[in-house]
Amino acid sequence: MCGIFAAYNVDDVLAFKPKALQYSKRIRHRGPDWSGNVIANSTILCHERLAIVGLDAGAQPIVSPDGRYSLSVNGEIYNHIELRTVLKDYDFKTLSDCETIIPLFEKYGVDAPNYLDGMFAWVLYDKETDRIVAARDPIGITTLYMGRSSKNPKTVYFASELKCLTDECDQIEAFPPGHIYDSNTDKMTRYFKPNWWDENKTATGDCDFTAIRESLELAVRKRLMAEVPYGVLLSGGLDSSLIASIAVRETQKAAAAEANVAIDANKTLTGVDAKGNLSFTGWTKLHSFAIGLPNAPDLIAAKKVAEYLGTIHHEHTFTLDDGFDALSDVIYHLETYDVTTIRASTPMYLLSRKIKAQGVKMVLSGEGSDEIFGGYLYFAQAPSAAEFHTESVKRVKNLHLADCLRANKSTMAWGLEARVPFLDKEFLNVCMNIDPKYKMINSKEGKIEKYILRKAFDTSDDPSAKPYLPKEILWRQKEQFSDGVGYSWIDGLKDLAEKQVSDEEFANPKPEWGSDIPTTKEAYLYRCKFDELFPSKAAASTVMRWIPKAEWGCHEDPSGRYAKIHEAAVEN
Repeated sequence: MCGIFAAYNVDDVLAFKPKALQYSKRIRHRGPDWSGNVIANSTILCHERLAIVGLDAGAQPIVSPDGRYSLSVNGEIYNHIELRTVLKDYDFKTLSDCETIIPLFEKYGVDAPNYLDGMFAWVLYDKETDRIVAARDPIGITTLYMGRSSKNPKTVYFASELKCLTDECDQIEAFPPGHIYDSNTDKMTRYFKPNWWDENKTATGDCDFTAIRESLELAVRKRLMAEVPYGVLLSGGLDSSLIASIAVRETQKAAAAEANVAIDANKTLTGVDAKGNLSFTGWTKLHSFAIGLPNAPDLIAAKKVAEYLGTIHHEHTFTLDDGFDALSDVIYHLETYDVTTIRASTPMYLLSRKIKAQGVKMVLSGEGSDEIFGGYLYFAQAPSAAEFHTESVKRVKNLHLADCLRANKSTMAWGLEARVPFLDKEFLNVCMNIDPKYKMINSKEGKIEKYILRKAFDTSDDPSAKPYLPKEILWRQKEQFSDGVGYSWIDGLKDLAEKQVSDEEFANPKPEWGSDIPTTKEAYLYRCKFDELFPSKAAASTVMRWIPKAEWGCHEDPSGRYAKIHEAAVEN
């Protein structure tokens, strides 16, 4: 991950350069390792680098050997080795996984993103034709914004974060996932068109437990591509625990295997040295990280998982005051006023700082599973399989405005990269095409949320197989992350809002909010903090509030605790 800022078709690009560098500096937390910029014609590309792959020679923006193309990328391309073999006629200048985008664009034009397997946001400029092209990964794991100014509408701006654009743009949008923008047409086109994308078309595929398991294992394996120390975020819930379990197995395999893609005597593209050791990390065992209030449910469960898997576990606690004190910083980095996102992001933001201080630059995380499998507890009230599927697809399509945004920005606030195996394209293809009748929660049949995912990794019918997880973890009920770090966290936030927002203020929302009126004092508090940090009306237009379906038995408060199924489970 990195930070990018670009301005296309600027009147006086040399005069604008100092501004561009200052805007880029606003996201230096995303790329603390190096900064670079390229000016060509009336366009400037700026880059803040977080070095994960191609450490010695992966500085950006990358310029093609003939000087025609300039490229700034935020992300990781997991199939770059395979692409290099296909694009062997191109004279690669670096070992960077991102450089493959230039020859891909030369060969396939605006279809290039379809050949990429990874998470990415990139801007490519063609000096010869004065053309700029920008693209974002299929699900929107990597953040990207696009803006314009009514004072000079021909200029187009791109940035990894909203804060780079607010001074220049009065029109800003979150760049839609799975799309590519081409200045030749001045249009945005969706390139990602999987057969499951239509939310009104119910999937009919069989449930293949082996396919689920193997595609997730492959997704984790690909995401261990790194030349820096890495770890896994471990909440003790199903999703992060499965990712940790697979990562432990894959790390052990990699440490024991012979490297077979050597570039020279000292470097490889796989991140494994000639003897098959993970020598670049200095660690041969996986490190896991957890956070919570003292004695939080997640800390207890995470410790149990870590002991079972044999990870080197790092448990961190925070106080309510630690969380309260960080709220303004969290909102500044997240660029949202959504209640659920802020609640869950604050502990993640605090943990990310601890992780970075321990020398880690990349972590695996479990985002996406709940959307794919209908894991949120309110899905238990879905009236039909078709409606279950529709809601699931909608949630996946909106991940870029919720959990992906949280995972990306709360970690990148400290220059820590989060990778999300559940959002792998092939894994999505397998799981989103499963008939939703297999995913539905049915307490009478003993099918709790994410039953088929749990079953795919249940080895109890094979005595010779080592279990992926202890039974009590594999079948542990869902906790929203903001609940799992300690129930008093949410209660504390509500109490804080009650103290800081008067009844009179709450009864008189600001006129500029229009119909987007906060329905709780907590939401009101976050909106006020957001407005202080981002007073531009254009900034608020990029925010989406995460709201569960109230008609499915979920309390207005998005906390999982208020879902009827959670209340019933606690009572039992």
